[in-house]
Amino acid sequence: MFNINSTLSRRNFLAGAAALGSTAALAGCSSGGSDGGTADDGKTFKIGVIGPRTGAAATYGVSAEKGAKLAAKDFSTKDLKLSLKSEDDVADGEKAINAFNTLCDWGMQALVGPVTTGAAVAVSGEIADDMLMVTPSASSLDVTKDKTTVFQVCFTDPTMGASAAKFLAEKYADAKIALFYNSGDTYSSGVADAFAEQAKESKLDIVDTETFKDDSSTSFTNQLTKAKEAGATLIFAPIYYTPASVLLKNAKDMGYDMTLMGTDGMDGLLSVEGFDTSLAEGVLLMTPFSADDEKNADFVKAYKDAYDETPNQFAADAYDCVHAIVEAIDKADIDITADGADIAGDLAKAMRKIKIEGLTGELTWNDEGQVEKPATAYVIQDGKYIAA
Repeated sequence: MFNINSTLSRRNFLAGAAALGSTAALAGCSSGGSDGGTADDGKTFKIGVIGPRTGAAATYGVSAEKGAKLAAKDFSTKDLKLSLKSEDDVADGEKAINAFNTLCDWGMQALVGPVTTGAAVAVSGEIADDMLMVTPSASSLDVTKDKTTVFQVCFTDPTMGASAAKFLAEKYADAKIALFYNSGDTYSSGVADAFAEQAKESKLDIVDTETFKDDSSTSFTNQLTKAKEAGATLIFAPIYYTPASVLLKNAKDMGYDMTLMGTDGMDGLLSVEGFDTSLAEGVLLMTPFSADDEKNADFVKAYKDAYDETPNQFAADAYDCVHAIVEAIDKADIDITADGADIAGDLAKAMRKIKIEGLTGELTWNDEGQVEKPATAYVIQDGKYIAA
């Protein structure tokens, strides 16, 4: 077969790619669902990507697609040529299944995605152990539950919630905390439930709990008024970046001085159109990746050269997905021209044995397909993510 020198250093590769320049690093890479990686000569390993490229969650899917494409270029070798094709699911379960079927018709052998939880749960239910699926960011336990070939690169909702509570118990033990979440969103409520449970065990002072739903996310003045009256000095809000921008604007308008803490879904806050980024000063985030961390400099440079923008954690997560698939291929020693259904089982067994030095940490996977890696927290200072 071939050998990629197990645990290939993506930093070493990226340093070389950066030296060659962006044109050489991404030659042949195009957008809109076309192939990334090498040209398809019938001997490539085909990786599909599913995520929202349009709609309200598009930034997540677009970033994941770009990260996966960069990885497909980086990890392609003479012996392992990677071809990548992406499909838009608009963060919708039914559309995600249609996208999955389209990619199967193309000859997909492994899947990166879907990016969002609802879509990932829908697709994982269709796989029936016939395809290796590695999602960059779908964090619900239901994604991998009772599945043998489905894996997560992101933390699960319970892990994120518990890690956030432990962080606050260590760093902000005296804070009076308001818990604020979207009760109609699986991700937000899942993280919130785990946070509340761990907060009780860690003896955090939760003085108020407020909720909202998507149809009421244009103003949070009522919830913030209650939190302020309860004396909350810190709001833990496992919500996405757009409502977070609204929350911060509302807080400023009503003169409410508090610290906001979010999780990985809030990554992207600084890029919200029309948002005054000075309002994000001091915001805390539980997220596995910082573009401002020196250890990620080579990846950030390669990404900026390719796309003229700074990568977020979703790009890094997807890059790690491709990295993990490549390591699993090497570990399993499979025929890279075989049908995805024929190699899914061997790749899944390999996934549970590999360890990769990824952009988002040192990654291993347990029997449930859940990632095991260090939890990290950052604070936004002067528009940068600084270790908290």
